[in-house]
Amino acid sequence: MEGLDVVMRDVACRHGRVEAVRGVDLDVAAGRRVALTGTNGSGKTTLLRAVLGLHRRAGGRILVGGRDTRSAAEWAWRRRACAWIPQKPAVGRFPLLAGELLDSGGARDEAVEAAAKLGVGQLVGRPLHTLSGGQLQRMYLARAVGCVAAGAGVLLADEPTAALDFAGQEEAADVLLSLPVTVVVVTHDRALADRCDQVLEMAAGRLREVR
Repeated sequence: MEGLDVVMRDVACRHGRVEAVRGVDLDVAAGRRVALTGTNGSGKTTLLRAVLGLHRRAGGRILVGGRDTRSAAEWAWRRRACAWIPQKPAVGRFPLLAGELLDSGGARDEAVEAAAKLGVGQLVGRPLHTLSGGQLQRMYLARAVGCVAAGAGVLLADEPTAALDFAGQEEAADVLLSLPVTVVVVTHDRALADRCDQVLEMAAGRLREVR
């Protein structure tokens, strides 16, 4: 799979009475890499979560691979079609092991191989809550590699390099942008944004093209 297209039409999202995303229209062709930039609280994360179905839309449509989400079956398909790297990964109260996180991507061998390349392969037997922020980010990136190997066509990543040093940021970006999928990444990492095909800035819930 070389990626799925993502189409947004007049998308709106709310946090209570606050309109976090306002009338967003966006077309991301299959295989393209798009960076979303902007200040904290501008709506970037909410928009990504709406694509995945983790945040309910107040209006508009979001199509992935031409498919809408009109049923539980469609939502289940989208969760498989979209790999997800959260900004602040939940580690939970239960002792979920890093290896179990990698398993959840659907292709363990590829995920474990990616973890080894990212320098966290020796940590697969550790509980997630014992990992540092940078180790956790690398582990979620490795899981995303497994998701892609299992058939995901879109990768949604929220600040995937934020907890890494300069060398780690470059290494993570290499892995992220080498995947044969459509990528939409929220980032403050200018080097990562510059390597994307398109850069958009979000402000007060609206998008504008930067490059």
